[in-house]
Amino acid sequence: MTFCHRHVLGAFVLLFCLTAPVSAQEVSLGPSSSTPSEEIEVTPIPAGATIAPVEEQAVRTSGRAQTFATRILEMANSLSYFAIPFALATLLAIWFTVERVVVLRRGRVVPRPFVLRFLKLLDEGELDRDEALQICEENGSPVAMVFAHGVRKWGKSSVEVEQAMIDGGERQVSSLRKHLRVINGVASISPLLGLLGTVWGMLESFDKIAQAGAMGNTQELASGIALALVTTAAGLIIAIPCLVVYMYLSGRVDALVMEMDDLAMKVVHNISAEGIAEKNSRPRRGKEKDTSEPSQKKAV
Repeated sequence: MTFCHRHVLGAFVLLFCLTAPVSAQEVSLGPSSSTPSEEIEVTPIPAGATIAPVEEQAVRTSGRAQTFATRILEMANSLSYFAIPFALATLLAIWFTVERVVVLRRGRVVPRPFVLRFLKLLDEGELDRDEALQICEENGSPVAMVFAHGVRKWGKSSVEVEQAMIDGGERQVSSLRKHLRVINGVASISPLLGLLGTVWGMLESFDKIAQAGAMGNTQELASGIALALVTTAAGLIIAIPCLVVYMYLSGRVDALVMEMDDLAMKVVHNISAEGIAEKNSRPRRGKEKDTSEPSQKKAV
């Protein structure tokens, strides 16, 4: 028993000796394994690392906008005394463009309710010369004025009525095209002003070269070259939109004139001598009923 107890005691001692280093190692490794996590928690991630690119992009965008605005102001300043004619040309183009867009509205030139009502009354024979002329003068639209010229020749031959409406139509067309020449003039003169500024700027540059020998000094030549280039650009910037507007408004006038011509031909057919004779030769529905009733009575 004593021997067995000794062996058992020795076995426990041996097991304790074998397990003791492992626990010590675990105890010693505990703090070391926690140190990296503590270091990560202690050292925070800088906020500028993620926000810096966004701030930098915003700064670049605002810088570009400021640079663009500054360049526009510099270009305007470099126009010098040429800024006055360019400003006047721009104001004229804007003013007359808005005015022509308002005047050339279809509802103003060819009012549809008036045209439909007038043609219907003429076709049904419910208007005479004085009433038709009064209606046209009260309306006062360009197409009504064209109709009025034809109504004054009421009962004449179709050639006379048509010629009267053509004469009245030419007057109305000239009034519709009244201010389009101004827009076309701005579109034609603006590039010429730009070309003049180009020549003037180059003359200034060569004059400085001749007087001060500024061939190697770019600052002395910058003002003349800037004037030469900026005036050309300003002339084209004004001329291109004016030319587009002029073509658009001219097309609108042509469309309105074609529509007025078609309507005038309908009026000629109703008020000319040939049209009135043809209208009178048609049997009316009321007369047909009146003539048919006696025949039926006689048959009965």
